[in-house]
Amino acid sequence: MELFETTYWISGTAYQRAIGLVYLIAFLVARNQFRLLLGERGLQPVPAYLKRTTFREAPSLFQFYYSDRFFGAVVWIGIILSAAAALGLTDLGPVWLSMFVWFLLWGLYLSIVNVGQTFYSFGWESKLLEAGFYAIFLGPIWMEKPYVVIVLICWLLFRVELGAGLIKMRGDPCWRNLTCMLYHHETQPMPNPLSWYFHHQPAWFHKSETLCNHIIQLGVVWLIFAPQPVASIAGILIIISQLWLVQSGNYSWLNFMTIAVAFPTVSDGVIQSVFGVGVPEVEGAPGWFTAATYCLAALVVVLSIPPVKNLCSRRQLMNYSFNRYHLVNTYGAFGSVTQERHEVVIEGTADVVPGPDSEWLEYEFKGKPTALDRRPPQVAPYHLRLDWQLWFVPLRPFACPAWLIAFLSKLLENDPATLKLIRKNPFPNKPPAQVRVSLYHYQFTSPEERKATGRWWKRTYLGQYLPASDRERLASNLEY
Repeated sequence: MELFETTYWISGTAYQRAIGLVYLIAFLVARNQFRLLLGERGLQPVPAYLKRTTFREAPSLFQFYYSDRFFGAVVWIGIILSAAAALGLTDLGPVWLSMFVWFLLWGLYLSIVNVGQTFYSFGWESKLLEAGFYAIFLGPIWMEKPYVVIVLICWLLFRVELGAGLIKMRGDPCWRNLTCMLYHHETQPMPNPLSWYFHHQPAWFHKSETLCNHIIQLGVVWLIFAPQPVASIAGILIIISQLWLVQSGNYSWLNFMTIAVAFPTVSDGVIQSVFGVGVPEVEGAPGWFTAATYCLAALVVVLSIPPVKNLCSRRQLMNYSFNRYHLVNTYGAFGSVTQERHEVVIEGTADVVPGPDSEWLEYEFKGKPTALDRRPPQVAPYHLRLDWQLWFVPLRPFACPAWLIAFLSKLLENDPATLKLIRKNPFPNKPPAQVRVSLYHYQFTSPEERKATGRWWKRTYLGQYLPASDRERLASNLEY
């Protein structure tokens, strides 16, 4: 097989396996967190949300019925089917069975996302749904991968990368003067174990990071539509850039999804020439299946009109779905970058009437920084939804969200379900009498400070975000 061979059986199969794996992670996250955040007694209960929305506004299986037990059954079906897809078990049957399994995965996850409200408002949810929808039309492993679907996946990759590049150039000036990375490793939503080391690299290193990012997202991405092997080289460069981001921060499955979507840019000819991997004899697609792929292409063309207009707009939207089925979305990331890291720290006290001498103990979370001597953990591709939303809270200092009030109320009860969302409860035996939310400026320690104190972070107190409150006061301040 030559370098210029343009079949995509190997990369198309790898794409399906990777999407199946991301689906598995997404359903496991839902299994562990959804009912705690959004269940019948969650912070944003789905039953209350469904009372004010219609199926047209939020297409979801749960529009017909919701209970925590029913959700549990749905999510376990998703876990089993996604594991089967990741392992290739969906390839053992006929074409219609493979399509049906992939369609179910898309439909089940769509049902979760469309009732997930604040906690499912991230761009990677839509990216998974769009990428997962294309997987329906790639067929089982014993069949050749339709070229038209490969092109559609490349179109998704193009929108992801170019959208991210344009939103940066149109957004924060620090992207244009190459200074964003001087502080982004420190201020990103959830640093990982290597973020401290990345942050302390010299300025030329950070400017090189930013410049390379622009070259990939604004330049190289156009080459994925070039003849082979140029398209494969462009796809590989995009994959390398995403692996760089995986090393430097916790971005849930965002980067892993982009890597998966970049797989189909690499042709069988390039893979065989480099790795010596052969392509087995495969069957052609049935006529009805080929017709379905062209119908899909026509649908994507129509649905691409709003995203293309958005890419050309000076008021470009970032991570937006133009339809409630999350097909052919617009993407982007970090159009603006915070230069300082402000963190909310939640504290409790056993004193019914707190005074100057009251002891306030801090709640510690699984991913977000609180304890100064705790090294940032590796979380991605897993997603800690509460921790991520807490990062957004200081960015809107005059609009305390109702879900945060609900969360604090549950801490005052030592609610067992809610406590599963955090790492450390400082009141294991008896709930606190009062809670408060303090605001701090967090910074990475310098290498010298790290050596002297063993701490990864240092912080400066900025003031009270939410004053000391008991259950009664929280109940009366849901609109705070």
